[in-house]
Amino acid sequence: MATKKYTVTLPEELAEEIRREVGPGGFSAYVTSAIQRKRKHDHLGELVTWMEEEYGPVDDEALAAAEAERREIVRSYEERMARERVTAEASEALEVRQADAA
Repeated sequence: MATKKYTVTLPEELAEEIRREVGPGGFSAYVTSAIQRKRKHDHLGELVTWMEEEYGPVDDEALAAAEAERREIVRSYEERMARERVTAEASEALEVRQADAA
């Protein structure tokens, strides 16, 4: 993608905080990423507005069902990550024991 320089005005404290976090050369990439995220968020908002106009607002029951499903997905993911950590730690411990035995 072609790039072009633009001049924007930002609060100094915010800009310096970001610059410190991302290091030299990372500021433009950070700002680009933030703008892309904002655009996606805006487009999702437009989609929600259109869907509510087309089909009506989401009722409380559907929202509760979606939230329950989201929680289950998070729980399942966290369990899987915990199992993978345990497996990785066990594998590393076995490698250390085998190296010590050699």
